[in-house]
Amino acid sequence: MGTSQTIPLLNAPLNFNLLDGMGGGNINIVQDSALLSVTGPLGTIADVALHKSDQISLYVVRDGDTISDIAKVFGVSANTIRWANELKSGSIISPGQILVILPVTGIQYTVKKGDTIGGIAKKFGGDSAEIISFNGLSLTSALEAGSTLVIPNGEATEPARSLAQNSPSRTSRVSGPLYAGYYIRPISGGIRTQGIHGYNGVDLANSCESPIMAAAGGDVIISKSQGWNSGYGQYVAISHPNGTQTLYAHMSLILVAPGFHVVQGQVIGYVGSTGLSTGCHVHFEVRGARNPF
Repeated sequence: MGTSQTIPLLNAPLNFNLLDGMGGGNINIVQDSALLSVTGPLGTIADVALHKSDQISLYVVRDGDTISDIAKVFGVSANTIRWANELKSGSIISPGQILVILPVTGIQYTVKKGDTIGGIAKKFGGDSAEIISFNGLSLTSALEAGSTLVIPNGEATEPARSLAQNSPSRTSRVSGPLYAGYYIRPISGGIRTQGIHGYNGVDLANSCESPIMAAAGGDVIISKSQGWNSGYGQYVAISHPNGTQTLYAHMSLILVAPGFHVVQGQVIGYVGSTGLSTGCHVHFEVRGARNPF
């Protein structure tokens, strides 16, 4: 038996800032990107802290976790997690598995008699393939009047319920601080083929295999050959010291991996047309600030 001199003490967080380890229950998030085990002064997990509504997070699955439990903590739907990680309904997650948590924005729509997926997508500015994937439908699925659908990135042109799950409005996607000169254009030359859309993103087109550069220095948090149910295609996300993230999608080839530190202007991959794309370009998003391009 230990004495007052030999009894082991509970370990407190090694972080100077307790909020560097954020989460609740079995969830521990470090600066919205990496997950570590954090023990508080009483041997408990650090208190829950709100996450930035437009930030991508990574979560490392622990024993006993379920998709529903994780979704509740992050304030998103279970389908949001399945959608971003190519998980089918009923898929089992395993300890140590890393999940991408996307703050999906969109609207919830009640199906009316005669509705079609294509018609709904056109009405709300969504994408048919994304609606099918997110709602677990198939190309042959019949829509039942009175059922509800989530239209990712949809914009209400008539009364419809906006998703409150960690989802800023379409207007807020272009708001936020303007870090003048902080980001460089991720491609050299080329043209902008589409302005702000999706999640504060722009499309910058250039010839296939043109280099894509890191818009600012930071740490690579995601490097995936598929994402957003193949919508992003091959994509990379980078976390920057100013608290923002940038995302580069539709790449033909990726040169970096999670954990890599990159400097501004470093080539991270090449322009392609992977995912939901109709031509060679990079879909470039800024999360947490205005997109300067």
